[in-house]
Amino acid sequence: MLTIYGIKNCDTMKKAFAWLDEHDVTYTFHDYKKSGIDANTLSRWSNILGWEALLNRRGTTWRKLDTATQTAINPDTALRLMQEQPSLIKRPVVDTGSVMLCGFDPVAWQGQLAK
Repeated sequence: MLTIYGIKNCDTMKKAFAWLDEHDVTYTFHDYKKSGIDANTLSRWSNILGWEALLNRRGTTWRKLDTATQTAINPDTALRLMQEQPSLIKRPVVDTGSVMLCGFDPVAWQGQLAK
């Protein structure tokens, strides 16, 4: 079963949901803004995808961090910050159990998720 992680009202998530629905891909949704994300899950994602791929440096949450925090970012601080402020996690994260994807890329999704 595919699980898609993100924030419900995010525009990128809306595109991702539409893509999944158009391609008849069954999924469950985990809103980590409402439900949070545990450290073990973030660590597993980081081991598979890399912490830098998970870190959303384009969003307002990142821009609101002070320069010292941004400059000193490392794997440990990044994972801690992403757990404390899930908006710092790039969206969406997709986990099929055998495939992990980060970010919405219709071409990659077509190859990995389409039936």
